[in-house]
Amino acid sequence: MAAVVTVTSGTAHAAGNLPPKQPLVQDLQADNKPCATGDDKAYVSGPPTLAAVLYDPEEDDRPAEGNMVKGEFEAWWTDSAGAEQRRTYTTFATPSGLSQWWRMPEDVPANTVVSWRVRANDGKATSPWSSEGEGSVCEFVYDDVNPEKATITSPDYPENGPWADGVGVYGHFTMDSPSDDVVAYRYDFLGGTYKTVRPEQPGGAVTIPFLPLRELSDRLTVSAIDRAGRGSAESTYRFNVQSGRAPVSQWKLADPAGTTSAAAETGTAARAGSGVTFAGAAPDGTGLTATAHLDGGDQAFLTPDAPAVDTHGTFAVSAWVRPERTDRDMAVVSQGAGSTGAGLGLRRGDEGPVWSFTVAGQEVSGGAPETGEWAHVLGLYDAETGLAQLYVNGHETGTKTKAEPTRTTDAFRIGQGPGLSAWQGDIGDVRAYDRVVVPDEATELAYRKPKSRGHWSLETASDGASPERSGRAPLKLGAGATVYRVPDGSCLPELDPDCPVVPLPLVGDGHLQLDGETGYAATEQPVVDTSDSFTIGAVVRLADAEPAHPMTVLSQAGEHTDAFKVRYQPSEHAWQLVMPVKDEQGAAETVVSQIESADGGEGQGHRLAVVYDDATDQVTLYLDGFAGTSATADFPDGWHSSGPLQVGRGHTADGWGEYLHGDVDEVQALSGALRDSDIPLLGWGTDPCLC
Repeated sequence: MAAVVTVTSGTAHAAGNLPPKQPLVQDLQADNKPCATGDDKAYVSGPPTLAAVLYDPEEDDRPAEGNMVKGEFEAWWTDSAGAEQRRTYTTFATPSGLSQWWRMPEDVPANTVVSWRVRANDGKATSPWSSEGEGSVCEFVYDDVNPEKATITSPDYPENGPWADGVGVYGHFTMDSPSDDVVAYRYDFLGGTYKTVRPEQPGGAVTIPFLPLRELSDRLTVSAIDRAGRGSAESTYRFNVQSGRAPVSQWKLADPAGTTSAAAETGTAARAGSGVTFAGAAPDGTGLTATAHLDGGDQAFLTPDAPAVDTHGTFAVSAWVRPERTDRDMAVVSQGAGSTGAGLGLRRGDEGPVWSFTVAGQEVSGGAPETGEWAHVLGLYDAETGLAQLYVNGHETGTKTKAEPTRTTDAFRIGQGPGLSAWQGDIGDVRAYDRVVVPDEATELAYRKPKSRGHWSLETASDGASPERSGRAPLKLGAGATVYRVPDGSCLPELDPDCPVVPLPLVGDGHLQLDGETGYAATEQPVVDTSDSFTIGAVVRLADAEPAHPMTVLSQAGEHTDAFKVRYQPSEHAWQLVMPVKDEQGAAETVVSQIESADGGEGQGHRLAVVYDDATDQVTLYLDGFAGTSATADFPDGWHSSGPLQVGRGHTADGWGEYLHGDVDEVQALSGALRDSDIPLLGWGTDPCLC
């Protein structure tokens, strides 16, 4: 009996079986490039792999073999003799909904338009071709020629030329390949990441901006990429970037008392209103010798009576400031108002006071101003990106904001701004730049150089005390504390094989040895102000591999607890930094820890350091020069401790306790927060370069 055959849309299939679905154009690709024809056809760098997702109807239920389909591919082109060439390929059957592939043969000609299509076959019927009905033929061209190298030119940075301006000033580079099928340029600068930029039309040139971040001999490397993804040989352009130019205006405001105008380091002197007095206090560690005090009244201002920056271009303004109040909006500096204006100041936020930078009515805000506390604030507008941003104490804060200022001819003012109260407090080192202040410069401008407050090498002890290296207060040794030195007359094992092994000091000629029961050492007075930035470091080696209880290495006491405590917690196998939030019994604590096994009486010990940065309200514990991912915590409420520095013990509920059983050396204390790069210099018998 003959089988019943049904014909639908020109496709035959057996009765009871639904034909596969026509492949959709959007499911077809050549080397991951979508099906297209005409001017949009795909260009590939070799004989491509054609892919199609094929479907059999879900209603066509064949549980025995499943809904399996094969792909029937067909490709054709006209060869150089004008004859049509046609190739076909049938895939193995796979489940419905999966991709089918055809790796095209190597005889596919280069630089020739190749057309292709596909249909699905379920073993009993076939679908329409993907080109039929509302479908479309797909086309590709195999391009076997790499594009030509790009030329690179720059009006700002001559190739191999003199050192050009400069850090924070945008330059521009133009890339252009002679090949008319180039659709992208891949490039990178020295030490940077690869980026890609595309011309408006194939074969067009592209100009990119470049913002130098440091003084150096740099190079730009470029490859041209064509439509097929082929890359040209690299072009290299070498150029030299000099350091960033000085501010266009700067007033240190360190003028003598009684002065009626502020001398300018650059720019024009600024006359002072009657609400300004000079010879005020300056922030420690900044190099400033004095600042100006503004009383917050109508005459609390300084001005050069001329603009200091071009608000239509790139500019930055900065100052050291110390507010006497934070309960009202106050101006630090300003120029103009509204759509032409820019202002840096302090504003009452919804959740407390914040620093604020406003450009053309758009605001960036962040940080946490505190009454009586110095801060460095810097506002930057980048005309190349159109973004305003804010730095507080060298750290970017807030969210960059788009702004479109226009040029203003209004005078630059210090301490006053439209719609704001006059500044009440101290201001120093006001600067205005006509370029980008790059992140490293912002950090450096806000850096406060730490100052040594004590360095105890623990080499010797006399009359129960070990001296401080600069003649300041010694560390007094309690019972159970001694300074260990190699005994006189000890032999050297390398010269005498029978010589008994004698332990060497941790650093130098001696170290502090503590018995774990009563042993400690202490100063008579506080060493650092724990409400402000400080750094404390020491070298420590535990005597036991598995201590029986927590042991404190360093602490500085308040009346009821310790302002900070560095200890080893055996239950956690961790060095811990403990910071109570206030000087009260049972006060909540911030614990910063970094996991590390104890030396157990062997090795060279560990170099511990704690850094509290009041500018960022963060505290960090460093181990052997480095801080782990869990070694930094927010600590916004540092409080002043009245007690002396303790080595080898800390406060407990019963008084003094957590006595250290082990060795301590090279105790160092500094006011100010050491930078990460300086921390590894602690604990080696020398002072870090406080540069």
